[in-house]
Amino acid sequence: MKKLTYIFILSIFFSCGVTQQFPAKKNKDGNLIGIATKESFKQEPYGSEWFNDFYEYYETDKKVITALKSKLDGVTIKGFMGTWCGDSQREIPNLYKTLDEVGFNYINLELVTVDRKKKAKGLEKGYDVVRVPTFIFYKDGKELGRFVEHTVNGASLEYDILQIVSEKNYKHAYQK
Repeated sequence: MKKLTYIFILSIFFSCGVTQQFPAKKNKDGNLIGIATKESFKQEPYGSEWFNDFYEYYETDKKVITALKSKLDGVTIKGFMGTWCGDSQREIPNLYKTLDEVGFNYINLELVTVDRKKKAKGLEKGYDVVRVPTFIFYKDGKELGRFVEHTVNGASLEYDILQIVSEKNYKHAYQK
């Protein structure tokens, strides 16, 4: 019985992965640093100051949402944002609303909250994040593209995501 209990505890520990090792916590400036979830942004002050309102008022393009549903199968997203950043405050609720509407499996999303120097306990290493928010889309371990800071040509976030996951030669705002 002890052996079974030990195996059970180990399996829970390892299944929790990096989220449990580096959950987002407020730094001395009140900004989240680490791995965040949608629930992280509902806590104060983020929920009342920006997340809830942006999420509620964002209207997605329903045609694009329909097209996105099948395109996100097998896609994983690695995101970087700052709770101090106005662009992140706008786009993170929009991302969650889009992903909610397409029925995205959040096990395939890892969102790293960074400080003003774009650092997060080493979680940012190897991702070449210069601006936030940055959302990196992968399929079969291959990077499909990145959304960086804001939409391209005034399109919607969900439209930019559709372009990326459809492999339409999307270029983010700072890409040549």
